[in-house]
Amino acid sequence: MTEGNYSTVTEFVLAGLTEKPELQLPLFLLFLGIYVFTVVGNLGMITLIRLSCHLHTPMYYLLSSLSFIDLCHSTVITPKMLVNFVVEKNVISYPECMTQLYFFLVFAIAECHMLAAMAYDRYVAICNPLLYNITMSSQVCCWMIGGVYSMGLLGAMSHTVCMLRVLFCKADIVNHYFCDLFPLLELSCSGTFINEVVVLCLSAFNILLPALAILSSYTFIIASILHIRSTEGRYKAFSTCSSHILAVSVFFGSAAFMYLQPSAVSSMNQGKVSSVFYTTVVPMLNPLIYSLKNKDVKIALMKFFEKRKFL
Repeated sequence: MTEGNYSTVTEFVLAGLTEKPELQLPLFLLFLGIYVFTVVGNLGMITLIRLSCHLHTPMYYLLSSLSFIDLCHSTVITPKMLVNFVVEKNVISYPECMTQLYFFLVFAIAECHMLAAMAYDRYVAICNPLLYNITMSSQVCCWMIGGVYSMGLLGAMSHTVCMLRVLFCKADIVNHYFCDLFPLLELSCSGTFINEVVVLCLSAFNILLPALAILSSYTFIIASILHIRSTEGRYKAFSTCSSHILAVSVFFGSAAFMYLQPSAVSSMNQGKVSSVFYTTVVPMLNPLIYSLKNKDVKIALMKFFEKRKFL
């Protein structure tokens, strides 16, 4: 096909989660509730950590950054997703689509590496507690957070630049509720081999590498916990890690299902379901997990409300 035969696409139509009219309103209300809870939960976590002096530690600085990433991640995706449920045709322009893709990838990649940084923090706290204040100093913590955001920015830039070279013609319906890599590549009328290689390589780096780092950290953590003689000590050590393990399992499980397989064998309908977990459910669950299973956060929350009573 010659270049003159291409009819360049200037806008896309997002297909959304479902085409069934009877599900539109219930899903709109469900995801609106999830988004409100996500915003309140993550903003609340960031505010609580900033206002509570005893939460000014590396662990909670990292948790505050995770809440910020989750808040931004959900905000990039959910508002446009909600539009799908109330309009007949959810149109997004080409520049808006590429912008959404870029920022979605920034925060998705940043979350992968932030979870790895938090696992390393727990490893140092449990396996080398005497060196914790030196190993996880404020400077080191800042460098780690800066590295996490740098990974997100560089990874997203690589994917987006590769997507900008793809030619789109005729087909303009994206079989998804946001502009994601594989649904966009399905619409391409030019070669996508380079894009698919980049997706698989960078996904392996940004999903498998942090996952291996987390697995290694927890292997050493579990080995260290098993050497603790008292049952109370073991329980306390496990309780500090359980919330992080739960958050990691849901996020990496759903992300790996979507990105660590060739597009030819991946089902877009299954991909939509897994995408819901890491774009909307995980950002909502993280503040809930870390607040309900964290004694320090519960104490800080009680003190915060007690102060407001006396004002």
